[in-house]
Amino acid sequence: MKKKNAKYDMSHKLDYVSYDVRGPVLEEAERLMAQGARILKLNTGNPGAFGFHAPDEIIRDLIMNARSSEAYSDSKGIFSARKAIEQDCQLKGFPNVSIEDIYTGNGVSELITMCMQGLVDNGDEILVPAPDYPLWTAMVTLSGGRAVHYKCDEENHWYPDIDDIRAKISQRTKAIVIINPNNPTGVLYPKEVLEDLVEVAREHNLIIFSDEIYERLVMDGKKLQSVAPLAPDLCVITMNGLSKSHRVAGFRIGWMIISGRKDHVRGYIEGLNMLSNMRLCSNVLAQQIVQTSIGGYQSADELLLPGGRIYEQREMICKVLDEIPGISYVRPDAAFYIFPKIDVAKFNIKDDEKFMLDLLKEKHVMLVPGTGFNLETPDHFRIVYLPDVKELREFGDDLKDFLSEYKQK
Repeated sequence: MKKKNAKYDMSHKLDYVSYDVRGPVLEEAERLMAQGARILKLNTGNPGAFGFHAPDEIIRDLIMNARSSEAYSDSKGIFSARKAIEQDCQLKGFPNVSIEDIYTGNGVSELITMCMQGLVDNGDEILVPAPDYPLWTAMVTLSGGRAVHYKCDEENHWYPDIDDIRAKISQRTKAIVIINPNNPTGVLYPKEVLEDLVEVAREHNLIIFSDEIYERLVMDGKKLQSVAPLAPDLCVITMNGLSKSHRVAGFRIGWMIISGRKDHVRGYIEGLNMLSNMRLCSNVLAQQIVQTSIGGYQSADELLLPGGRIYEQREMICKVLDEIPGISYVRPDAAFYIFPKIDVAKFNIKDDEKFMLDLLKEKHVMLVPGTGFNLETPDHFRIVYLPDVKELREFGDDLKDFLSEYKQK
């Protein structure tokens, strides 16, 4: 368990908090909605808000287990949930995992917070991808550390730049974060890329945090290679959950698995146990659906095949973006995000947040600028393509119309 070395003012650090939490774009959207405007919210990956429903079997499990879920559980989670996760790890080849190495959480977000609070001392450095899911950067920063952003190369399918990672490692570097499948780009890293990342971690004895929350939302016949089986000699903490794949974001159920070598991180694990105990337990009712969800038939599979809703929505968003001069993109492999690049010279864009605000005011569409994902340049934005194909077609027409005359002032 880390000890705080000094008090510090957090107010200047709040810019690192997830862009979906607060910001000028969200504030303007709220103002418009208060006036009666309908806003198309393509800023948050929230399947339930777009008519994606949880499988009936999950809802039945919740109802059947409501009475037995009234009390606190073990701080790490109920036995059936953690046993199902352990068995899933066995099938995937996770090394050195027992039920005691598995922690449930109120979504992966809570577990990211716990991991950073337990690990990071003031001034410690954590390698985080750029672009990233911004909660990783936020929690490194709010825990007193420094998020060192390594480059993901758009010219190479957004894969991590291994040379850039090596150049950014210092004596203060404690860990590396891998987000795969990736948010915000929607790409899937192949095994060879993951092996290169593991080798860098091995050279410097880094803890690996592997965020694999979109594991079950991979398209085109591809499958996720988990990091843990590639690194039996390292401490790997893998994050996963049901919010996206099973359309239960509001239920708040995720988990983390500590695998591989652990003898050199015993103090850290003791700290995680303490933090887990301090919050008592995660949502017990939501834990009841884990066993049902990760075993057997996966209802998300049909959404990812040709004719399935997520697949067809990806095809539509790519089609509409292809029709807009000045926009390019890397075709996503997974999840429901695409991260287009905009020609900043053509549209005179100096401030991507202003670009998002201008689009919101004129077309009532919410997007997130690339700088919200800790990208340094103002030339990208993320689209959540969860609306149905008709709405995505209309959005594409609106964006094309908006850009036909747009020049940032």
